[in-house]
Amino acid sequence: MKTNLKLALTTALAAGLALPAAADISPRTISISNGVAETHPVGNGVAAMKECIDERTGGAWTVNAFWSSALGDDLAATQALRSGTQEMVITSTSPLVGIEPALGVFDLPFLFADEAEADAILDGDFGQFISDKMPERGLINLAWWENGFRNLTNSVRPVTSLEDFDGMRVRVMQNNIFLDTFQALGTNATPMAFGEVFTALETRAIDAQENPFVTIDTSQFYEVQDYLSATRHAYTPFMVLFSGPIWNGYSEEEQAILVECAEVGRDVQRAVSRELSGQSLDNVMAAGMQFNEIDPGEMTRIREAVAGVYERHAESIGPDVVQRMMEELEALRGEQ
Repeated sequence: MKTNLKLALTTALAAGLALPAAADISPRTISISNGVAETHPVGNGVAAMKECIDERTGGAWTVNAFWSSALGDDLAATQALRSGTQEMVITSTSPLVGIEPALGVFDLPFLFADEAEADAILDGDFGQFISDKMPERGLINLAWWENGFRNLTNSVRPVTSLEDFDGMRVRVMQNNIFLDTFQALGTNATPMAFGEVFTALETRAIDAQENPFVTIDTSQFYEVQDYLSATRHAYTPFMVLFSGPIWNGYSEEEQAILVECAEVGRDVQRAVSRELSGQSLDNVMAAGMQFNEIDPGEMTRIREAVAGVYERHAESIGPDVVQRMMEELEALRGEQ
């Protein structure tokens, strides 16, 4: 991980980011909130971003990162940004659909086929289209990072068919699309903040949760879960958000530093996330979790069971947003 971080950062700085601090760069202290542990690849991204900021500002800025929801859950931290009492949060899009409904498009089940599709959409026109919606919500999206494809863990049974979901008490993120998706699969879906999940699994208040392999590993869910099934039912990105009110007090050069360094962090974070995904799967299996793939025929049945989620939530997301996403995916896949 350290090698990847150094290589990516060296490449970025060699491309021209390592410029001396200018007269319109003021001393700043920036707090960054994260819901994940520092061992998550977000930690590598933050380290790269901090080093880039130090280079660009000549050490004029102090960047302090807080982990595992130490400053509150992602939604609370994001509200602090909107009020101008905190500078940054790195958060999944899913808890924020109440702030910006268009973010719900990323929660639609089985939206992206692979990471390459996700990168092309997020780093292209559609990603900018969504980012452009955030300032009116008091937020600035500096870059899209990766949470990744989500998979189901539980303490009841391996999920090998649609019927295996039936009656399972599954923690889902706090938005209606995930709730509807898992209800459509026959589960008893329970919205819950991420910071509460481990204890709820440990006490058997819930049976299951769903997250990418790396998050399952770094959150040590293998201590309280027995089964891991490769559902890959959703890909959720991270947003690197900055406070709109505070942003407005920064110079253009300072704003450019934030964007450029968040993109440096993005490249490192994604690379480490993808490298560690397979390693994390090996780790949780070594810790005792039972892993299974799902037969393609059963995956077709699962996809069919949740197909109605698109139509039911198009109005709340924004019909234009869903249509634009599907058109861009079709163009990307050469289907037009």
